[in-house]
Amino acid sequence: MNLSDLYRQVILDHAQHPRNFGALPDGLKVELHNPTCGDEITLFLTLKDGVVEKVSFQGSGCSISMSSASMLTDAIQGRPVEEVLHLNREFRKLLQGQEAEGELLGDLEALSGVTAFPARIKCAVLAWNALEQGVRSQKGEGDADE
Repeated sequence: MNLSDLYRQVILDHAQHPRNFGALPDGLKVELHNPTCGDEITLFLTLKDGVVEKVSFQGSGCSISMSSASMLTDAIQGRPVEEVLHLNREFRKLLQGQEAEGELLGDLEALSGVTAFPARIKCAVLAWNALEQGVRSQKGEGDADE
């Protein structure tokens, strides 16, 4: 099995069996929609003392957006917000074909193939845009760029 097959399996597994799928009634809720392809994500976050205490998502869309949202929830659960923002920057570097901290990214590296399909990058970053918007709103920095 080659690396691209392994990455494809990771993406499909997260898309078909999303982790942390469902609503969190007591947290921050950020809803985003990608009008280009119809993907919809609602990200739920509970931040406590500068740490992502709980995170989940609901939504519908392509396997790229759903797997990215699932991987995001796995990657940020229990991490300090500053580390989460660093991970966000590294993930965006990966999708732009730049050198990124692979050790930090973990399963997210499976989405590196999206760089070959520029139109799909918006699918991969939809949940990450929701995350950034939510964290910035909690920090009082206003809305993040979509």
